[in-house]
Amino acid sequence: MSLQIDAIQQKLRGHVPDSVITQIPETATKFNITNELRLAHFLAQCSHESNGFTVVFENLNYSADGLRKIFPKYFPEPLADSYARNPFKIGSRVYANRMGNGDEASGEGYKFRGRGYIQLTGKNNYTTFSKFIGEDTVANPDLVATKYPLASAAFFFNSNNIWAICDKGDSVDIITAVTKAVNGGTIGLPDRIAHFNEFYNLIG
Repeated sequence: MSLQIDAIQQKLRGHVPDSVITQIPETATKFNITNELRLAHFLAQCSHESNGFTVVFENLNYSADGLRKIFPKYFPEPLADSYARNPFKIGSRVYANRMGNGDEASGEGYKFRGRGYIQLTGKNNYTTFSKFIGEDTVANPDLVATKYPLASAAFFFNSNNIWAICDKGDSVDIITAVTKAVNGGTIGLPDRIAHFNEFYNLIG
């Protein structure tokens, strides 16, 4: 069953920001969002992860206490104090030598920090997405946040074959399985379920 894009866009108005709705047709075509079930799962996860489609940059503005709690292995005492409230330094350290990024001094950890509705992160992912989308998001990573926040999230779903989970249905168990694939756990599951039910009732 193919998506009736025009009808779906109308049904979503008032429930999803217009800026998101305008991105749906191209994103659906490029990233295999071929039915209402996939779209409802996808939008539900995006909405939760981005606080209602409002957050497109990873917030790395942590206090020293926050760094000790969230990234203890990267900030042993007394290191946290010298990095606190410095997003560039924090990102450069936490994401150094991972996901294709260079060392801390390269600053690539911060340059390729999370962007988009499901936080595309790491130089490798930016490089692969860049090739897929046909625009250089390695040279200009902010494009992921400003131009491709929805497409980058769909790229994540497509790359990780999360659509196969979405296709299994609309039960709480399936929403939970999709959530685990996106989040690695079940943080915010009730909110994700509520969003899914809202969107699926609108477009299903």
